[in-house]
Amino acid sequence: MPTIKPFEVSWREAEVEAVLQRVRSYPWPPAPEVPDGWAYGCDGAWLRGLCDHWTDAYDWRAAMAELNRFPQFTARVEDFDLHFLHVVGEAGGCRPLILTHGWPGSHYEFWGAIEKLAFPSRFGGTASDAFDLIVPSLPGFGFSSKPTRPVGQRTTARLFNSLMTEVLGYESYLAQGGDWGAMVTSWLGRDHAAHARAIHLNMLGFRPHGGPQGEAEIAWAQRQAGMMDIMGAYFRLQVSKPQSIAWMGAGNPVGQAAWIAERFHDWSDLSLRSLDEAYGKDALLTNIMLYVMTDSFTTGAWYYRGLVEEGGLAFQPGERLETPTAFANFPGEPLYQAPPRSFAERAYNIVRWTDMPRGGHFAAMEEPDLFVDEVRDWARSL
Repeated sequence: MPTIKPFEVSWREAEVEAVLQRVRSYPWPPAPEVPDGWAYGCDGAWLRGLCDHWTDAYDWRAAMAELNRFPQFTARVEDFDLHFLHVVGEAGGCRPLILTHGWPGSHYEFWGAIEKLAFPSRFGGTASDAFDLIVPSLPGFGFSSKPTRPVGQRTTARLFNSLMTEVLGYESYLAQGGDWGAMVTSWLGRDHAAHARAIHLNMLGFRPHGGPQGEAEIAWAQRQAGMMDIMGAYFRLQVSKPQSIAWMGAGNPVGQAAWIAERFHDWSDLSLRSLDEAYGKDALLTNIMLYVMTDSFTTGAWYYRGLVEEGGLAFQPGERLETPTAFANFPGEPLYQAPPRSFAERAYNIVRWTDMPRGGHFAAMEEPDLFVDEVRDWARSL
């Protein structure tokens, strides 16, 4: 049985001050003077405001205390020291649910949902809805150890299944994920169905053999290709030459913040509120600090190349993920909008499809209450 070690986030003042000093001394490049500064990348005026908040108002000690609010551990699985939260709630050791984040998020994405999922009676719910929550950091992200070369989502699923079954002793479990977490969760359902008895996604990753069919599916694929031309430069770089962005980001906290924040701006549902209103500068900075303080900006970018090296997204003829799959369609997802259900059902055994009223790519962080209600309803339906 692998040894489980308690873990605590511990940032030293000198390390944080070195980061803040690099933010203060950043040599600002010119930015285009246009009405929409986000059209060319991260908006310069907004980024300056974020950096001013970072150096003058962000309470990193309070953020560190918040990151230590839930029980967290590390355990050796194969060649990795995996970091994970393990919140044994009112489920009392039963009803385990693993929540998996993506890029450029972190395990912190789920902060607004954890307590409500683990202790529903504290929020007017019923104890029967409670879960044991396991919230790991992807390998190469945050406080999990780093690979020596890119690994991908199928490898991660194998590691996380071992974490759930061999380390924590759960014979079966439920799994949920978005972004790369959706791909990891999909691989849990595909390769480890004996243990992952049902999965819930807020992004659909697998693609059926043969591609889109029919007018609606072809129209969706054409729109997706067009959006990738507009918003997908990051993907093409990180899936092909991730070390190129690593060289530019290393030792450059402002550059890392801009690269990460641009994704939060472009992928969130900002139809009724601003980026700051959706998340708040403090929460955005805590997520950014999980990359800067752990030097995981590089290995986080590598994770895209891991997709290619492990075989990509498409199934072979006759293949389908048969584990019962639920999908929550958050409508404010500008880039990775959901395909027609007919397309998804050729890759997944879709047993539940929920069209959400609002929210975007970072569902648990953007709309924690909607996310909690949806996950609870899904689990009840099982």
